Amino acid sequence: MKRIFAIIILSSNLFFAQNIAQKLDAATKNLLNSAPAYSANLSFYIAEESGSFVYEYQGNKGLSTASTQKIFTAAAALEILGKNYTYKTVSSYSGTISNGILNGNLFISSNGDPTLGSWRYDGYKPENFKQKLISAIKNKGISKISGDLVLDDVYFDFQTIPGGWPWDDLGNYYGAGLWSINWRENQFDMNMSGNDIKGFNVEMNDVKWVNDVKTAGSSDQSLIFTAPYSNVALINGTLPAKSITVSGSMPNPPLTLGNEVKKWLNEAGIEFQGNILTNSMQRIEGKQQFSIPKNNIFFTYDSPTLDKIVYWFLRKSVNLYGETFIKTLGKEKKNNGSFSAGVDFLKDFWKSKGINASMINFADGSGLSPQNYVSARAEVQALLYAKKQPWFSSYFEGFPEQNGMKMKSGTIRDSKSFAGYHTSATGKKYVFAIIINNYQGENISDALYKVLNHLK
Repeated sequence: MKRIFAIIILSSNLFFAQNIAQKLDAATKNLLNSAPAYSANLSFYIAEESGSFVYEYQGNKGLSTASTQKIFTAAAALEILGKNYTYKTVSSYSGTISNGILNGNLFISSNGDPTLGSWRYDGYKPENFKQKLISAIKNKGISKISGDLVLDDVYFDFQTIPGGWPWDDLGNYYGAGLWSINWRENQFDMNMSGNDIKGFNVEMNDVKWVNDVKTAGSSDQSLIFTAPYSNVALINGTLPAKSITVSGSMPNPPLTLGNEVKKWLNEAGIEFQGNILTNSMQRIEGKQQFSIPKNNIFFTYDSPTLDKIVYWFLRKSVNLYGETFIKTLGKEKKNNGSFSAGVDFLKDFWKSKGINASMINFADGSGLSPQNYVSARAEVQALLYAKKQPWFSSYFEGFPEQNGMKMKSGTIRDSKSFAGYHTSATGKKYVFAIIINNYQGENISDALYKVLNHLK
C-alpha cells in the first residue's frame, strides 16, 4: 500500500513538473514571437531548490547580463573576504609636532573603502568621518600644519574604469570609477534650474564645465560626461524648466576629498595653507610619489562590515561596490589590485564550484560592461551554491522584491535580466534566471514578468 501511495505521489509530482514546464515553454515562445523580440536572444533556466531541473530555453547561451552579474561578485566576496571584513582609512604625518605645529605633511590613505562618506549607513556619513578625523587631529595637539595634505591613493593600480564600460555611462553617477581613496561613492550632485548650473554639493572648483543642456520636457533626459583625472566636463541632453538635481561621477575623488578636508581644517581653527596633493597626480606629473609614514599613524577609520556593503550592492545595484570587490579580491588573492586580476580570480572561483568556464565570460564585477557574457544556467548554479553556504542570509537579504519575487534585476540598453529565488503558492521553491538581449520594446520588464508569473 505504501509503495502504491509513493508511486501516486511521484506520478503527481512528475505531472506537476511537466505541467509547469509546458506553461513556461508556451510563455517563452509567446515572448519570442512578439514583435519587440523579433531579433532578441534569450537564455532562461529554472531549477528547484534541490537542484532538480525544471525548464530551460538556451540555458547555456551566454548573453550580456547587466546587473545580475552582481550575484557572482557578491557571493565570492562574502566567501573569500568574509561578512565581517572591513576597509580601513588611516591618517598619519611626517616630521614632528612642536608647540601645536605639525612641521611636516598630513597624510590620508585607504585600501579602497567604497563607503567612505556614503550617505547610506548610520554612523558612517560624511559628517561622521569629518568629526572623527578633526577630533583625532586635535587630540594629537595639532593646531597648525606647515606642510601639505597628501592623499595616498595608490593601493590599487592606476586604472579606475573597467575596460568596456560605455562612454555614455562614465560621467553619470552609476558609472563612477574606483580609486584607492573614494569619497561620497564618487558621486556629486549638480543643482540645475532649467539649463543653468546653480551649484554643487561638493567642491568642484577644479572642473571646467561645457553646458549644452537644453530646456525641454518634464523629466531628466540629460547626460554628464566626465573622465578620470580630467578637469573638463560636459552636460548635454534636456532638462525640465523647474529646479532639479542631476548626479554625476567625480573625475578625481581623492582630490575632492582633499579640498573638503582643507575646508574642515580651517572651519575647526586648524591653520592650513598648504597644497592638496595626491600620489596618483604625482605620477601623472612625473614627480616622485610620497612615502607614507608607518610609525606616525594616529587615526584609523573602519568601514561598515562587508555584509552591510553587500546588502546595498545588491539592493540598490551600486556599481562602485562591485568593482571595489573585484580589485580587493585581486589584491588579496593575487597581490594585484587590478580589474584583470580580480576578474580572473572571479572566473577561477566559479569554475572551482563546477560552472563551465564557457558560460562565465566576465568583464567586470558589476555588469555595466556589455562585454559580460553569462548564461542563465550559470546564474542558477551560482544561486544554488550560495543557498548552501553559511553566509547565505547576508546574501539573500540584499535581493530586492520585484513582481512579488525575491530577485536581482539588471538593465542595460535593450537588455534585461532577472535572477533569484521564489516559493510558489503550492510551496515549490524555485531558483531561476532569465536574460534577454536586443529586446526593442519599452515594457521589457512586464514581458519577462508574464513568463516568470508561471512560477507563482
